[in-house]
Amino acid sequence: MFDVFSNPDVWLSLLTLTFMEVVLGIDNIVFISIVVSRLPKDQQGKGRTIGLILALVFRIILLMFISSIVNANQPLFTVEPFWMDEPFAVSWRDIILFGGGMFLLAKSTTEIHNKLEGEEEEHGVAGGTTTMGKILVQIILVDIVFSFDSILTAVGMVDHLIVMVIAVILSMGIMLAFAKVISDFVNNHPTVKMLALSFLILIGVMLIVEAFHGEIPKGYIYFAMFFSLLVEFLNMKLRKKVEPVQLRQSEIKTEDITAQGR
Repeated sequence: MFDVFSNPDVWLSLLTLTFMEVVLGIDNIVFISIVVSRLPKDQQGKGRTIGLILALVFRIILLMFISSIVNANQPLFTVEPFWMDEPFAVSWRDIILFGGGMFLLAKSTTEIHNKLEGEEEEHGVAGGTTTMGKILVQIILVDIVFSFDSILTAVGMVDHLIVMVIAVILSMGIMLAFAKVISDFVNNHPTVKMLALSFLILIGVMLIVEAFHGEIPKGYIYFAMFFSLLVEFLNMKLRKKVEPVQLRQSEIKTEDITAQGR
């Protein structure tokens, strides 16, 4: 099984796939960071860890059924929309991507609405509607979609199952190590959180387009994310350099105020 690692090309494939899995997993980390922020502070770390472990489990399970993943592209049935010249073949992959895209659109839009309208749920308040169970259900749904996309990428890049499994485990280890840092940064900076939610909407649209057999190059999306974050980092640096406005009233002496009162 491990004889394949005697080939230097396999090591290169392992490193490349691990990097790709980390890049694809950033979306997952951002989503998990946003949804667990609704939990009490003492449960957020637990929620992040469980969410990423579930993502790892889903990826490994899907790798065990790799032949089924490949066959998920096979048509289940066909439909004939009036706006298409040819019948449209629908596969399990299309259904999963469409459902995942719609879920991301709905969840991200709801989060943006709550942020702008001030309807954030109070953390740790008795009778609150957010529980660990509800958060984990949302994480599981997104994990399934992102895991599916991740495994399809792995199948297209590497031929050996053991290499795929090791790459997935390594990438999840890296994401677990940096999950808290990313989560704290996103949640402590409202503008970054809004950017993250906006890009989750963009990713949802991309999944829906792929479900209809369209294609949006992921490079464009990741470039847009990087550029927007770079601009926001520059804005954050600029805001730190701007001195806060000092009210002149604070400099008026007490005796002057007394004299004016007379």
